[in-house]
Amino acid sequence: MRESAAERHDRLLGLVRERGSARVSELASQLGVSPVTVRRDVEDLAGRGLLDRVHGSVSWPQDRTAPAPGSAGGARSGLVLGMLAPSATYYFAEVIRGAHEAAARAGARLILRISDYRPEEDHARTQGLLAAGAEGVLIAPGWRRPGDPAAYGDWIASLPVPTVLLERQPAAGSPLDALDRVCSDHRHGVLLALRHLVKLGHGAPLLMARADSPTAVTVRSGYEEALAVLGLRAPQDVIGSVPADQAPDAFEEAVQALREAVVSGVATAALIHNDVDAIQVVQRLAELGVRVPQDLALIAYDDEVAALADTPLTAVAPPKREVGRHATELLVERLTQTGEPGTVPPRRHLTLLPQLRVRSSCGDPLT
Repeated sequence: MRESAAERHDRLLGLVRERGSARVSELASQLGVSPVTVRRDVEDLAGRGLLDRVHGSVSWPQDRTAPAPGSAGGARSGLVLGMLAPSATYYFAEVIRGAHEAAARAGARLILRISDYRPEEDHARTQGLLAAGAEGVLIAPGWRRPGDPAAYGDWIASLPVPTVLLERQPAAGSPLDALDRVCSDHRHGVLLALRHLVKLGHGAPLLMARADSPTAVTVRSGYEEALAVLGLRAPQDVIGSVPADQAPDAFEEAVQALREAVVSGVATAALIHNDVDAIQVVQRLAELGVRVPQDLALIAYDDEVAALADTPLTAVAPPKREVGRHATELLVERLTQTGEPGTVPPRRHLTLLPQLRVRSSCGDPLT
């Protein structure tokens, strides 16, 4: 299967992170692509603040000592903000971009660490941020499974600097629940999708979703809640999704289950998490004789690449960039606010609502 730009960006960032810096020609050789492609990738990643670029070379942003763009002169506050993210591409690329832009507007410097979804390394990477001078931190832990917050999360509540959680909702009453956080309301996003499909005349839509991230877990629970709100029952069990490149047999089994549901008349609509899976599912369904939207109305979740499908996919779009921006603004406020002596300003849980971006994959209303 051809490597996507997001996957290539992941590999490029990994190489630069390991080395600290690298020449474009070296990266092209390592990645097996042309120097033109690498220069284009570097320009994109540097524009997001994920790499530094100088004279044909690139370096990892954590090594910077100069002020962040936009922070020169009298506008610089002197603040150093740390950010831990599970990935620098796909979903979290926009979160990071929003954080970087907000930090620059505040005249602060943002330094970044990536966990690669290894929650057991989150603590050490965050200690690295503090050692690099971070006065406050934005943290999106690399949790993948329901038990990860309990196994790898308690230390976050005892950090010695102001902390804001990103796109993570800890268990009610847990120590992490008392922290500031900024999240997308994925349950609302799922409800938007199902309501749209029902308004088009479809019965209860199917859900095909992963189970390997907090977003995926919330989408699954949000599906049950949305069906209850709409007074519907699931047409069958949720179809578990897996990345096609990591588990091709399991992916094929999931697609065949969806095809069978369509052919047998069990469902005429589906929500799929995430975009990449949805595009690959549509491609495989077409080979199996199931057309989108003629035979199956489909909505993707994430809206990273949904618009680029052969049939542009209607998608739920979490406000990723705004999550990064609002979280950074909140952290800067915590670091700069002055209040009454002895008072502690109340913590905030800020929830931002996704939007539904309607394209071609749902077709016309049923008659």
